[in-house]
Amino acid sequence: MISQFTLYGMFALYTVASIGLFTYGVNCYWLLAIFLRNKRREVIYDRRHLRQFYASGGMERLPIVTTQLPIFNEGNVIERLIESVCAMEYPAGRHEIQVLDDSTDGSDLTAHVLVEKMRALGHDITLIHRTNRKDFKAGALNEGMDIAKGEYIAIFDADFVPPADYLLRTVPFLAMDEGIGLVQARWGHLNSQESSLTLAQSIGIDGHFVIEQSARSWGRLFMNFNGTAGVWRKNAISSSGGWQGDTLTEDMDLSYRAQLHGWRMKFAYDVVVPAELPSDINAFKSQQFRWAKGSIQTAMKLLPEVMASNEKWPVKLQSILHTTHYMIHPLMLITALLALPLLYWFPFKIGTAMFSGLCVLILISSLAPSILYLTAQKVSRKNWKSRILSLPTLMALGVGVAFNNTRAVFSALSGQKGTFVRTPKAGDKTKFVYRTKFPVAAAMEMALAAYCFFGFVRYTNAHKFLVGPFLGLYAVGFFVVSCMSLMHYARKQMLIHSGSVVLREA
Repeated sequence: MISQFTLYGMFALYTVASIGLFTYGVNCYWLLAIFLRNKRREVIYDRRHLRQFYASGGMERLPIVTTQLPIFNEGNVIERLIESVCAMEYPAGRHEIQVLDDSTDGSDLTAHVLVEKMRALGHDITLIHRTNRKDFKAGALNEGMDIAKGEYIAIFDADFVPPADYLLRTVPFLAMDEGIGLVQARWGHLNSQESSLTLAQSIGIDGHFVIEQSARSWGRLFMNFNGTAGVWRKNAISSSGGWQGDTLTEDMDLSYRAQLHGWRMKFAYDVVVPAELPSDINAFKSQQFRWAKGSIQTAMKLLPEVMASNEKWPVKLQSILHTTHYMIHPLMLITALLALPLLYWFPFKIGTAMFSGLCVLILISSLAPSILYLTAQKVSRKNWKSRILSLPTLMALGVGVAFNNTRAVFSALSGQKGTFVRTPKAGDKTKFVYRTKFPVAAAMEMALAAYCFFGFVRYTNAHKFLVGPFLGLYAVGFFVVSCMSLMHYARKQMLIHSGSVVLREA
């Protein structure tokens, strides 16, 4: 039998986790309110100023820009990337391209051939191949910046395909305002219709960019560079300490340091750069692990400095919620694990009025992410009505990765630095498949699914409908992610054994 001290300790932990989830849910409404209040004015302002810039001879005033392409074992997409970047429109002689290739699988030879081909066509493009991965992507960017010609630095990850007018629609904002350190564009999607997984991801990413990034920029809150599809002022990078490799999210790290040094970040709402979404859930989980761990590492590193700064309280509060956002996953896991023992042993005594109030609060906070995603689709997509049918898939996915991301959070809290693990992409036609380990975490996710389903049944039978539905959602989420992890691993093994692709080491 569990002691009273342990039981009340479990209840206290459950309560704290529930309050945490409620707080992150309410934050969605805060960002949504900022977005809706400012969208029309900010978008019109940007469009007007961009027209005025070129009407006043802005084309002649555009400075040299260096575009950096950090690459690591990207044989499937490197050709598409380099060709799209070389096709970008910009005044002759003012666009330098650096291919920063740390590849270890031989794909740097492909990059070399492509770079030589583009140089022969008149492009100012060079290949920088490092023989080590010191500081990972941050180290590659630093090495390239040391010899960059440009006053501004544009950055694209390997799976992005920038539109031809990308630089012409972003660089002017830096040229017009010397206080802006970064212009971040919105992510689009090359393969959102490929599967239910990619469609769900695209809705989640739209929510982040359309609503959250817009709100943080327009609300004068701290926002982050998303690692790609952005243009930095070179001086903003160097004056803020440069790229640093002590976190797995060097983009968020630099963004916060730059804003603490007085630089402002601008979100270019109208500029959309399509990218490839992970079509394999194990690759998606690896990406989520890196983002979750890196965000918490950045929070531990920089939140004390943010709190000690002279920034206003909304900036400080939003910085906490922003950098610690992935804490929702351990909080979800705590509520899932503690719900069943509390049902059996905790003497719940709650009046009708309090119960009704709790139901309303939980409903409001639980619906917040879905309302944010729905709004993002409605304001940015003509086919939003058909796309929102995938919201349940997104909800299941968000719950199902809780175990994976909780591991990432605790890895960061324990002080483990970690290795930057790339997210492999297939490109237009898969040529190479990289070896991956068997997804052993799927067994734990399946066990959690069974546990949550049992809890759902017990709560339902006990006529306790405040917690039961959440356990049902958790059960579905863990089950779906576990099954997909095993199925996608098996699919890759079949592809490898078929001999239709080349197997390479990651």
